[in-house]
Amino acid sequence: MSYKPTIGLEIHSELKTNSKMFCSCSNDSEEKDPNTNVCPVCMGHPGTLPVINEEAVKDVIKTGLALDCEIPNYSKFDRKNYFYPDIPKGYQISQYDKPLCQKGFLSIDERKIKITRIHLEEDTGRLVHPKGEDYSLVDFNRAGVPLMELVTEPEIKTAIEAKKFAEELQLILKYLGVSSADMEKGQMRVEANISVSKDSNLGTKVEIKNLNSFKAVERGIEYEIERQKELLENGEEVVQETRGWDENKSKTFSQRKKEDAHDYRYFPEPDLPSIKHTDSFIEEIRSEMSELPQQKRERFKKEYNLEEKEIEVLIRNKKLCDYFEEIVLEFKKESQKGDDFYKLIKLCVNYLTTDLLGLLGEVSLDSKKFLITPENFSKFIILIYKGDISSKIAKMVLVDMFKTGASPSNIIKEKGLAQISDASEIEKVIAEVIKNNEKVAEDYRNGKENVFQFLIGQIMAKTKGKANPQTVKERLKQYLTK
Repeated sequence: MSYKPTIGLEIHSELKTNSKMFCSCSNDSEEKDPNTNVCPVCMGHPGTLPVINEEAVKDVIKTGLALDCEIPNYSKFDRKNYFYPDIPKGYQISQYDKPLCQKGFLSIDERKIKITRIHLEEDTGRLVHPKGEDYSLVDFNRAGVPLMELVTEPEIKTAIEAKKFAEELQLILKYLGVSSADMEKGQMRVEANISVSKDSNLGTKVEIKNLNSFKAVERGIEYEIERQKELLENGEEVVQETRGWDENKSKTFSQRKKEDAHDYRYFPEPDLPSIKHTDSFIEEIRSEMSELPQQKRERFKKEYNLEEKEIEVLIRNKKLCDYFEEIVLEFKKESQKGDDFYKLIKLCVNYLTTDLLGLLGEVSLDSKKFLITPENFSKFIILIYKGDISSKIAKMVLVDMFKTGASPSNIIKEKGLAQISDASEIEKVIAEVIKNNEKVAEDYRNGKENVFQFLIGQIMAKTKGKANPQTVKERLKQYLTK
């Protein structure tokens, strides 16, 4: 029998509240100045008392509802005791046996991955290790930031499935607006518990800490599975421990012996009241929830007749997805649902996911630097659809729209890019192109139809892309068959 891996995930996400979890300090993950957003409460000074951030509680419940969790009417906070330099109080306020959410699931490739719990705690500080120095520094700006932890059941089967789970969760958090979940900025961190076994019994569990990219999640788990298999094949034991992931060496490394729950000496947080909420409070939170990624996928397929690949490109870029829907509203003003509508949608998605994304670079769709309004983009697509501009001219117009924010019609007028649709004018160009390419024309008449596109290209080049492509095709065929 071959070894089968069993994987469970613990995913931490910093919440987007204005203030920290138990004090009024700013929750600003972009703050560069160390130890700026701190106060006696989040620094754990004697005599200070924490106060629960209600918005953070709501955000966790909202996430639980999105993941079909049970939301108990009673919850509480606990003290989790451990002593690291980035824990200012010497303990962390977390939740142990009464979390805010429990028993949910997230479907990945139509398989339900069960979620054990989602609880709320405070984040730690951040250690800074100056290169070449024999000391470390501590930045407490992050200490006390609301941190949501999601724990899955140990039933994920592969590294790819684990990565997909983390990717889909990140999307859900962004669509709910509860977390930016940017892994590069440490706003979402994944820890994986992995064991291998040849039978139904679980093997010895090893934890990989702080995987900070989806690539690291997949590669780290794959490496750890193979490492454990090799140990067992050689008759050695797998040690229960916490390991890190070395991106440069593409391998895990031992950090410390893994603690069990009793090592943390959990007990109810004496400085905070328990949390009791009514069913109506939970339903009020549910009513505030936005459309989730899976719901949007299903609607886009049904309402816009898009392919799965097209939908996924949009869904995975929330800002692009929102922009697309604003453009669709403009289309609806111009056209009833029918063939025109669906063709406009297809054309729009094509230009959004290729040309526009190619132009954006570091410019965000919701920043002041992005100047193309949904109304102007819809007009741009309609011009292309109606054949008023060629694809070559369209690319030029879009670049100008991106730089200036001007309407496509104004750009076309100012730059003399209006399409040549006059048949007689186009016929003059055709005659000139045929005169310069008589052998090619003769080849076409002798059955070599593939040269037709060459002649089209010559005509479009002669008119600098301004000739109406459909008129060119029709008139060229007529000319060649005289």
